[in-house]
Amino acid sequence: MVNNFEIVFVLQGLNNSLANRQIYFAFALMSYLFTVSVNLTLIITISLDKTLHEPIYIFLCSLCFNEICGASSFYPKLLHDLLTNSYVITYTACLGQMFVSYSYIFSEFTGLTVMAYDRYIAICKPLQYRMLMTAQKVAQLLMLTWCFSVFETAVGTVLTARLPLCRRHIPKIFCTNWEVVKLSCSDSTINNVYAFMLIFSHLSQATLIMVSYVHLIQAAIRSQADRRKFMQTCLPHLITLLFFTTSLMFDTMYSRYSGGSTMKALQNALAAQFLVVPPLVNPIIYGMNLQQIRSRMLQRFTHRTGIFRKN
Repeated sequence: MVNNFEIVFVLQGLNNSLANRQIYFAFALMSYLFTVSVNLTLIITISLDKTLHEPIYIFLCSLCFNEICGASSFYPKLLHDLLTNSYVITYTACLGQMFVSYSYIFSEFTGLTVMAYDRYIAICKPLQYRMLMTAQKVAQLLMLTWCFSVFETAVGTVLTARLPLCRRHIPKIFCTNWEVVKLSCSDSTINNVYAFMLIFSHLSQATLIMVSYVHLIQAAIRSQADRRKFMQTCLPHLITLLFFTTSLMFDTMYSRYSGGSTMKALQNALAAQFLVVPPLVNPIIYGMNLQQIRSRMLQRFTHRTGIFRKN
């Protein structure tokens, strides 16, 4: 039996798109650069402005950094494949790509849960907000978000790495845990049980967020200030959660239960949207809806424009 670390996987998701790979490369490169730029802009804006050093904005910085990690787990390999016309990946690189992408997924869910908790306290218990959301509490929540997510991913990666593999063709444009597990020639019951535990855990997080939003809506109805706070901070958070959960569930269902080869290009594009669209759209949604961030960004832009005009 071949040692797993000697295996080179063949990614079959792009095999039908060879004629247009230059167009795809240009589009993917622009998308990646724009994604990194908008997330970095939000992080830098919040970091440099002390008035934005509030829990919600700190959590938003963490979310933006996570978006960069998620995009970076997908785009560099895709760009390399499109540029070199080579659709292979080593076993070690595949595990690495899975580790980063799944850390991104779990951090996204946990981060959105933490942000929902912050908004719940801010709107439903405004008088206790400063007492409950201290700097120490914020640091603990950030540590929980990242450490718990990395731990979940590490366990899943170890469970997958122990499996002996008999095949090496992956019908996607990037590595996913289930696609690698399906290549195994031994029993993968433990992997299935752990995967369903993770699905249940993070769907429970999404449900918890939705329940908290019922209370947030009830509280927001009471006053115009609460309604404005809800529209500016909670609505983009809700849109982010719904889109991310929907796109991720599509990828999960497609990987596990899709048996046909019809419309493979479309299926692969839709399956990758949780790595493409949320990292691109989320900072734009938050930047447009959070008035303090929007005003600070406009101030910096107009200030720089004025300097260039003087020169």
